[in-house]
Amino acid sequence: MASLKPLYDRVVVKPIEEKEGKTPSGIIIPDTAKEKPSEGEVIAVGEGRLLENGQTVPLKVKVGDKVVYSKYAGNEFVVDGEELIVLREDDILAIIEK
Repeated sequence: MASLKPLYDRVVVKPIEEKEGKTPSGIIIPDTAKEKPSEGEVIAVGEGRLLENGQTVPLKVKVGDKVVYSKYAGNEFVVDGEELIVLREDDILAIIEK
């Protein structure tokens, strides 16, 4: 099984897909009309943000965090049949706390 090791301030996120394919009134939504997911689970993080002075600042997110990210942020990849998104920590809007 292949894995992605993000560099610096990049994060690998596995999108959380919507479970329900219909509206509350019962209208079925086809896959082509669904919104792109904006929630996901962090599965890998880089070593931190590189500053101009050469120091590395650790990231705020960690593996296992559930996050909300900008809808059109990052780059999508398929690794071993699994859809993943690589984005910068700046594209993450919030950590979902339970």
